[in-house]
Amino acid sequence: MEGEAVAYIELRDVTFFYPQEKKPVLSEVNLTIEKKGITALSGSNGSGKTTLTKVMIGVCKPCKGDVYLDGRSIKDYTLAEIGRRIGYVFQNPEMQLFCSTVAEEVGFGLSNRGCAPESVKGKVDFYLDYFDLTAYKNTFPLHLSQGEKQRIAIAAVLANEADFLILDEPTTGLDDCRKKRLEDYLKKTALLGKGVLLISHDESFVNSLAQKVVTIEKGQIISDGNLREVVSNEA
Repeated sequence: MEGEAVAYIELRDVTFFYPQEKKPVLSEVNLTIEKKGITALSGSNGSGKTTLTKVMIGVCKPCKGDVYLDGRSIKDYTLAEIGRRIGYVFQNPEMQLFCSTVAEEVGFGLSNRGCAPESVKGKVDFYLDYFDLTAYKNTFPLHLSQGEKQRIAIAAVLANEADFLILDEPTTGLDDCRKKRLEDYLKKTALLGKGVLLISHDESFVNSLAQKVVTIEKGQIISDGNLREVVSNEA
């Protein structure tokens, strides 16, 4: 239909079992996520949130059903190609920081792909400025705060030209002030035309930031709508 939004990530009847498990972790999941705005994925511990995102990025392959990325079956991509399109920021960003300076960290993906040094520098300078990290460009990343490490990880995946960003429990360990700063930076990320998916238990953070909320329980999507619809249905 003309004017209809096209899903960037789509799951069609996806079921997933871990080996030796009798019950599925995901059961006939149908979900579409657009490459715009901020979507939140919520659910209790053990609901299937993490497994769902692993399926989205190709780490876990569905036992049944199909996953599509930008209109193509995920089977047609290598994991490296998926990683170029979807950036993943772990709950603990230290797990993905390994360079000796912030600038090297942000530019690592581009340098590793053999991009021209002047192109790398231009993108690194842009993202350092965009996420207020320029003052730390020569600092060892692990010496910075949790919030600053998150910003480095976000800047690094975006500098590597990811179209979409998944963040796993991004408010863990942050006080209210730092949560507000993270909220502002994620809004700036969306303004770049990047899609954002938050995996979060933090209801107040989700309610202040997400345009769409997807709730999963026992491996099934139980609600999928914009925030106003979710609030209205629960009122």
